[in-house]
Amino acid sequence: MSETLTKAAARNIFYGGTAFFFAVFVALTVHSVTKANAIAAANPITPGVAAGKHVWEKHSCVNCHTIMGEGAYFAPELGNVWIRFGGREDPDGARETLKAWMKSQPSGVEGRRQMPQFNLSESELDSLADFFKWTSEVDTQNWPPKVSG
Repeated sequence: MSETLTKAAARNIFYGGTAFFFAVFVALTVHSVTKANAIAAANPITPGVAAGKHVWEKHSCVNCHTIMGEGAYFAPELGNVWIRFGGREDPDGARETLKAWMKSQPSGVEGRRQMPQFNLSESELDSLADFFKWTSEVDTQNWPPKVSG
């Protein structure tokens, strides 16, 4: 074997590597699209969920909270808040508790971070609860690692 790399060998390595990694890229793209379509089919977005997402964005909740691991870390993760409030066992109770909790902010407890009062309407609160319910049903592969958020 030659001690030096010839132009032909370098060209073959380049073209072979390019073809290999292009094939890997296409395979990963197909896998990602298939997985995303399966998630979308398993968790359809209703008008209430879309309206809740709009409330989430309108009030910039992501500036303090995380949802599904994305956002700021000033306030708790809200991707599983529906579960923490008992939404699996008692959906109606969880909805009412979430709405009452948001209406009662800020709590005024000394030494705690305070959530501002956004004066949300009943329909906005219901939509936000729908959005939280939807996010709790998405398979996040056990994120967050603690149920407490």
